[in-house]
Amino acid sequence: MVDFEHEEAATELIQEDSHPMVNIAIQVKRPEAVLPQQKVEETTWQTIIINLISGAVAGAVAKTVIAPLDRTKILFQTSDMRFGVRQVAGVLNNVYRNEGVFALWRGNSATMVRIIPYAALQYSAHEQYKKLLRPSNSQNLAPFPRFCAGSMAGVTASALTYPLDVLRARMAVTERTRYSGMLSMCLHTLKHQGPRAFYQGFLPTMLGAIPYGGTSFFTYETFKKRHRELTNNREPLPVERLCYGAVAGLCGQSSSYPLDVIRRRMQTAGITKYSYKTIWKTAMEIYREGGIKGGLYKGLSMNWIKGPIAVGISFTVFDLSKNALSNTEVFSSGVK
Repeated sequence: MVDFEHEEAATELIQEDSHPMVNIAIQVKRPEAVLPQQKVEETTWQTIIINLISGAVAGAVAKTVIAPLDRTKILFQTSDMRFGVRQVAGVLNNVYRNEGVFALWRGNSATMVRIIPYAALQYSAHEQYKKLLRPSNSQNLAPFPRFCAGSMAGVTASALTYPLDVLRARMAVTERTRYSGMLSMCLHTLKHQGPRAFYQGFLPTMLGAIPYGGTSFFTYETFKKRHRELTNNREPLPVERLCYGAVAGLCGQSSSYPLDVIRRRMQTAGITKYSYKTIWKTAMEIYREGGIKGGLYKGLSMNWIKGPIAVGISFTVFDLSKNALSNTEVFSSGVK
């Protein structure tokens, strides 16, 4: 009798008759051992809604935590102020003394209006792009498709929510008394600068989204993949996700920072003393002001603080929210 349950593999020849006139060989194909693989999630309306909700929550929580640092960074990026730790403390203190503690979160309402749809679209798009780029016979993405999935998700979300990003930047660099709110600023911009003002800095934003989204998602997904390989498919703990996300944020911010400075200058042209029309002219003006370190990379050290915090929180909250929602009675039946 042939034992088909043996896990060794392959193909062997069994001699059924040794008669010199008859030599019959039977080829037996034994089943290959199946290694445990990560479960593939099918796309259903439940998974799409879960990704959208989880992304929205992740973006809102992360941006609210680092809002004071975000506003301070934009104030430096859109001015010729010298950047340093003492100067950062001075700006925070001046805003607090002159406008009150809640002024540190000025522009955060505009940030929420923008970040909730942005993060929802980015995370949901990333999950879909991963499925589209994953080979049918594989459970994991190769490195380059993994980078592409993050880049395409960043570009998709940035393009669809860009006018809101412009309003957020403009809110951050204006005093509270100048506009009553986001709607007031929107109407004023539309009246005095026209619809094109809402797309100032669009190109550098799209160019920056490619390395930023690609690098951050690639780094985080790679850390999680490596973690599972080293721990027999154990999911990372929240603190481990925070650390992986922090490194991903650090890498992503560093890879695209000069384009971030350029886009902020272009977005706020018309309400600051600057007026820029092209990426090249903007970059040259910034370079003349402060060179590479004090101009194109101005405020990067602050981003090395707030970026890892924000991205670490965002990735962690997304994963935890997604897992929690997937286990609820409402959604669990549609997640396979």
